[in-house]
Amino acid sequence: MQTNSVPLWRLRAATFVLAALAAASAAFWGLKIGSRGSVAAPVVAAEGAAVLDAHAVVRALGGDASSGQAAATTAARNPYVLMGVLADRRQVGAALISVDGKAAKPFAVGERVDGDWVLHAVAGRKATLVGVGGTQMELELPAVTRP
Repeated sequence: MQTNSVPLWRLRAATFVLAALAAASAAFWGLKIGSRGSVAAPVVAAEGAAVLDAHAVVRALGGDASSGQAAATTAARNPYVLMGVLADRRQVGAALISVDGKAAKPFAVGERVDGDWVLHAVAGRKATLVGVGGTQMELELPAVTRP
């Protein structure tokens, strides 16, 4: 009688490893394809939220007093000041916008900011608002100066 040269447990282990790899690959691609739908960024606004001090944020991010003054000058001309952006490659996300010098609030893409202005897109350090008749206004974060 002839004996099997490969022990049975090695064959079972190899079969298990191949099945596990196939299952992991199927799960990966299933999740990757399933996540292509638009995922809205969670926007949370709490009652009595802390007021954002723009000068403290500028200092914390490495800016100087002149960048804070540039933001204040922009606020004098334009009632909308961009304070932060959360964006992905598809220009979907949210923007932190201060309206008329009030505390900044988060707005998701497609949400009405104020009056007739709607947040249309966000990308990098910019946010685009679209008004009635298709008029566009582009808001940009102030440049960060490194010492």
